[in-house]
Amino acid sequence: MNIRLTASLCLASAASIAFTPAYAQPSSNATVYATGLESPRGLKFGPDGDLYVAEAGTGGTVSTVGSCAQVPPPIGSYLGGNTGRISKLDKSGKRTTVASGFPSSLAAEGDLQGVADIAFLNGTLYAVTGGGGCSHGNASSPNIIARVDTKSGTWKPIVNLSQFLRSHPAAYPDQADFEPDGVFYSLIAYDNRVYTLEPNHGQLFSTSASGDIREDLDISLQQGHIVPTSAAVSNGKFYIGNLGLFPITPDSSKIMSFNIGSCPWPFLFGFGCDDEPQKLRLSGSRAGFTTVVAVDFGPDGLLYALELSAATGFPTPGDGKVVRLNRAGDIEDVATGLSVPTGMTFGPDGYLYVSNFGAAPSGQILRISVH
Repeated sequence: MNIRLTASLCLASAASIAFTPAYAQPSSNATVYATGLESPRGLKFGPDGDLYVAEAGTGGTVSTVGSCAQVPPPIGSYLGGNTGRISKLDKSGKRTTVASGFPSSLAAEGDLQGVADIAFLNGTLYAVTGGGGCSHGNASSPNIIARVDTKSGTWKPIVNLSQFLRSHPAAYPDQADFEPDGVFYSLIAYDNRVYTLEPNHGQLFSTSASGDIREDLDISLQQGHIVPTSAAVSNGKFYIGNLGLFPITPDSSKIMSFNIGSCPWPFLFGFGCDDEPQKLRLSGSRAGFTTVVAVDFGPDGLLYALELSAATGFPTPGDGKVVRLNRAGDIEDVATGLSVPTGMTFGPDGYLYVSNFGAAPSGQILRISVH
C-alpha cells in the first residue's frame, strides 16, 4: 500500500493530539524552546537573528466535493480554510505572527496542510504552501510560493504551483495515491533561486524572485514513488532525503546526492546551453535512514537528517529522532524521543532547532545540542 507524507502525518496526527509532550520525553540534549505553534513545519533563522516558523494552521470547513477532482480516500476529502500562518520567535522563544491568511486544509483523517516551509533569499522571506488548491477545499487559493513582507505582514504569490504541477506532470505518478494540487513540503534558497520539493509527485521545482519557475528534477523518473521530502545544498551539490512508503521499513530511506551540470546533449551537437536550465544528475546515495523529513548540514560540516518515526509500522510519538552521518561514514543518533518532528534548521548559535509535534495544533520547537 502506497502512503505518502500526508498519510503519514495524518496517522501520526491523531496520536500526537492524544498524547501530551510528557508522553515521550526527548533525550537530555533537547529542551523546549517555544510552544503554542499550530502544526509547525519548516523553520529558518532570519537576517534579524530571530527564528521564523511555517505553520500548517488548523484547516477550515469548506468542502469542494463535486466541483473538482478530490484526493482519494482515506486521506481525502479535505476541508479548506485560510488559517495557515508564519510566526517569529525572538531569542527568548516568545511568538509573534509575521503573516497569516494562507491556505490551510484538514484531511478526512485529521492531517493538516498549510504553510509548509520558508526560506530567505537575499534577505527577503519566501513561503511555500501545501494546503492550497481546489482538491484541498481552497478553490480560489492554489498552492503557491509567496513573497512575504515581514514588516507589514502582507504577502504576494509569485508562482501558482498548483497550475505548474498540472502542466508539468511527473513521469511516474502514483495514481492510487494522487494529490492533484500537490503537497509541497520543503523550501531552500540557493544561487538566487528558491527550490521546493513535492513529495507525492516526486519533483523538484525552483523559481527566481520574479517568478521564473522551472522543473529541475523529476525524481520519479529515476527512483519511482519514494516520497522525496527535503533538500539541502553543500559545495554546489544537492542532497535530497526521502520518507519512503508505509508501513515503515526501518533503514529503507536514503539521502541522494545530485551534481549540478550543464546540458550535455545540445552542447555535443553544437548548440549552446545558455538557454537551458541546469540539470541535476544522481551521483550517489546513502541508505540506512528511516522516514527522512529534513536534511541539513551542521556547523561541523556533517550531514544531519530528521526522522519522523524510526520504528517499524506507523508513526508513533517518541520514535522520532535526529541522526547524522559521521566522518567514518556511520549513521549515529544525535537526539531521540521526538514526537512527529517535521522540520529542522541550525541556528547561528550552533544549536539545532526542530519542529516537534508537527502534525498537531499544539506543536513546539526544541533546541538541541549536537556536541
